[in-house]
Amino acid sequence: MKVVFYTNEYPPYTYGGAGVAVEYLTRELAKLMDVEVRCFGDQRVKRPRLQVTGYRPWSELAPGAHKGFDKALEAVGINLQFCKNNTADIVHCHTWYTNLGGFFAKILYATPFVMTTHSLEPLRPWKREQLGRAYDLSCWIERNAVNAADAVIAVSGGMKKDIISCYGVPASKVHVIHNGIDLAEYRKTSSTAARRKWGIDLEKPYVLFVGRITRQKGIIHLVNAIPHIDPQAQVVLCAGAPDTKEIAAEMEAGVARIQKTRKNVIWIQKMLPKNEVIELYGNAAVFCCPSIYEPFGIINVEAMACGTPVVASAVGGILEVVVPEKTGLLVPFTAKKDGAYEPRDPKKFSRDLAAALNRVLRSPFLQKRFAAEGRRRVEKNFSWAGVAKKTCALYRSLL
Repeated sequence: MKVVFYTNEYPPYTYGGAGVAVEYLTRELAKLMDVEVRCFGDQRVKRPRLQVTGYRPWSELAPGAHKGFDKALEAVGINLQFCKNNTADIVHCHTWYTNLGGFFAKILYATPFVMTTHSLEPLRPWKREQLGRAYDLSCWIERNAVNAADAVIAVSGGMKKDIISCYGVPASKVHVIHNGIDLAEYRKTSSTAARRKWGIDLEKPYVLFVGRITRQKGIIHLVNAIPHIDPQAQVVLCAGAPDTKEIAAEMEAGVARIQKTRKNVIWIQKMLPKNEVIELYGNAAVFCCPSIYEPFGIINVEAMACGTPVVASAVGGILEVVVPEKTGLLVPFTAKKDGAYEPRDPKKFSRDLAAALNRVLRSPFLQKRFAAEGRRRVEKNFSWAGVAKKTCALYRSLL
């Protein structure tokens, strides 16, 4: 059996959870079958049973397009290139950026089409700020793909409910397969290089955030919580790749305002290499995930694998990862009445985040207990080898 993955992200161009999932899942699947990856970029990899090819946009398609349309048109052009010379038994797509290619492959080659939903476009209305009217195109591409796919993988039970609610597909078509973690790679390390490099005091505890600067990740709510966090604790914001100029400016203004009166707030404005992130995870007193929408939240699994307590929003797939009072704390999230993914009372949400963080920061007992239980939970439930076996079984059921 051979599977071809269509994906926007693949190393070294990985900026989110979907890219992490593709990297590790394809590696594990290559132990079970032949795997080809077609991705956005210039990658060229050839290993036993794993081949990776990056594709560049058609130069004549996107230039001159209206603001926000260029990325969407580039994606359409790459999808058309993906469809050439398919020799796989299964095509497996990740995110709306590649769903059109999966649909075309099914039509052209009668190849079973599997798609993994790492998030849903209708539940991310802030993307209009980034894409403009191209957001309507991304929503249409995703809707078409969900209806056309032979199987849809949901990364959590909560995501499965959202897919059925948004698109009305039969429950039997949607299969829950959680994401995983490399248990050998993600674990606590005694290295101090990254902390020294970024000016983190080795003798004082710190709260850690890792993620993109986007509405979805709730980073602004955490920034607004900082004045309420124990002043003795450092706050390390490993946050880069802003979605838009507007949220970048909002983030810059918020951090600058806080740093005038609080000097132990460290903002690392880039996506760090994996070894540095693992060091930051494993030595934090507590990890914070303030997301307002999170279908799975692989960052929480990474933190738990590194033996770090987690304080996170009680939304989406996080509810299936973080066990409150056992591996961390969950902060209640009440959305606005109109259903938008914004807290009804943003100030209260930020204060609640701070209160939960302070509770962990001030209790070495909780830190130790949550750290041990988190690692045990990850070892038991979230290995990539297990994810690959479930995915392989789904492929076989379609052939």
